[in-house]
Amino acid sequence: MQAPVLYQLYQQHLWLTAQRSVFWEEQKALIVSDLHFGKTGHFRKSGIPVPQTVYKEDLQRLVSLLNHFKPEQLIVVGDFFHSHANTELDWFKKWRYDLSHLKILLVKGNHDILQDQWYKEAGIEVIEKELLIHPFLFTHDKCNDRKDVYTFCGHIHPGIYLQGLGKQGIRLPCFYFAKHHCILPAFSRFTGMVLIEPERNENVFAIVENKLMQMQ
Repeated sequence: MQAPVLYQLYQQHLWLTAQRSVFWEEQKALIVSDLHFGKTGHFRKSGIPVPQTVYKEDLQRLVSLLNHFKPEQLIVVGDFFHSHANTELDWFKKWRYDLSHLKILLVKGNHDILQDQWYKEAGIEVIEKELLIHPFLFTHDKCNDRKDVYTFCGHIHPGIYLQGLGKQGIRLPCFYFAKHHCILPAFSRFTGMVLIEPERNENVFAIVENKLMQMQ
């Protein structure tokens, strides 16, 4: 795993990873967005043969990050789960019981439609709209440019287009740091992307396979 990249913001130390996460040092918190756990199972139930290895690889990547940073809390900025409960979410529950000491905070996203009792049994604290841990605000799809706090959001699965020689190009997921907000990359690799067009003095870190590349 590439060494995390330090990004300082509001005198806080944020460690960005090519595994699509942020470790907030001061709060001992791992921050992720748009995991969409259960999505592959949802597609298979609909007759689309998506392999289970996609889900297993995402879950294993999360486990590796937790083992590396040893956070006290996991902050999920929406769309932790994709749809109704299925076998993959049963597997998640079994995994969760092995990490029962970890505090999990979920800022509810548009795909988080499981019953309240399910979240309770899984030991997940659900925040309906936004979570404020000064100086940062976490909200799934309302990345407003508030001046009093810096906002982290997800939802759109940001990506950036890199133009190569001739007409060749590639779309890459990215972290997008604007002046007053950051849009986090989708943790799941089984998602689409919305291309962003950064303005001057905004910071973008593209994810190229297992490495981060800061765009100039």
